Amino acid sequence: MEKAIEFKHVTKRYKLYKNDKERFKGIFFKNIKAKEKKAINDISFVVEKGESVALFGRNGAGKSTLLKMITQVVFPTSGEIYVDGRVSALLELTAGFDMEFTGRENIYFRGQLMGIPHDEIQELEPEIVDFAELGDYIDQPVRTYSSGMKARLGFAINANIKPEILIVDEALSVGDKAFRLKCNAKINEIVASGVTFLFVTHSTNVAKDFCKRGIVMKQGKMILDDTCEKAAEFYEKMVAEEIERKKKIQEEKKKEKLFQ
Repeated sequence: MEKAIEFKHVTKRYKLYKNDKERFKGIFFKNIKAKEKKAINDISFVVEKGESVALFGRNGAGKSTLLKMITQVVFPTSGEIYVDGRVSALLELTAGFDMEFTGRENIYFRGQLMGIPHDEIQELEPEIVDFAELGDYIDQPVRTYSSGMKARLGFAINANIKPEILIVDEALSVGDKAFRLKCNAKINEIVASGVTFLFVTHSTNVAKDFCKRGIVMKQGKMILDDTCEKAAEFYEKMVAEEIERKKKIQEEKKKEKLFQ
């Protein structure tokens, strides 16, 4: 099997400043005090081409940072990342649009940002326009679009560029029920074609429908890498234990208030 994605001892640190003024100073002066937060802490793993992998983790576990590094939105503080293939990330669908360009012009603009040759964008254009279902609005400035229309166009572009690596966030919600079903069917079609698939989710049942492998993350660390079934079971147990622990803490606080 060939590697699609590889992380070698990757760490990503962010500096947390007191306010925007301190953050601005920090650009120019190294002595400005700031707390360091490890969003990703010494992670190593390999995803083979054609694999389907679910990423489980509570909010703040580091999933988003990991995906941003795969898509080169941010870069690691240390370690090495290898990505082989065209990446389509169905995350922030409305990012990267020029509001003054028409929807059709933005297809070419987004395509160029993704490094797709002009001739290939021309071939994909009819399919993208048809999928977005924007009618005459496709030739109107994107600033006139509703948030739902922008999301439709963003999904249509990202899902139809023939990706080799597909990343999907379960929080994805596009348009009305009929269009969401169409989007889900498109994702199923892409995954079935043998594309490398990363699915970020809290839903273990949905993940088991799509993925064979699961990775569980917590506080920036990878704590389990196993079959999707075992990873889902581990994650469910971890979440249940955290909820139970929080309940006990709240109960103890209530008791303390009663005796004060």
